[in-house]
Amino acid sequence: MEKSEVLKIIGQNVKRIRLEKGLTQLDLVGKIKTRIDTTNISRIEKGRTNATIHTLSRISQALEVPLSEICNLGE
Repeated sequence: MEKSEVLKIIGQNVKRIRLEKGLTQLDLVGKIKTRIDTTNISRIEKGRTNATIHTLSRISQALEVPLSEICNLGE
């Protein structure tokens, strides 16, 4: 699987989970313990940036889901 495909799937997972929880990007940013901005969340959701595992971990904690759910590539 190409890197761009992986980034896109992870981004789609973040967005799907966020929407299922009824959160806006701004809401999600507010729930993340350390500094991150909505621009970063937007780039992650669109698959335009390679988020660190630490950032993905913080997002999963804010969304109250296991990191494995965000990183699920459906393979």
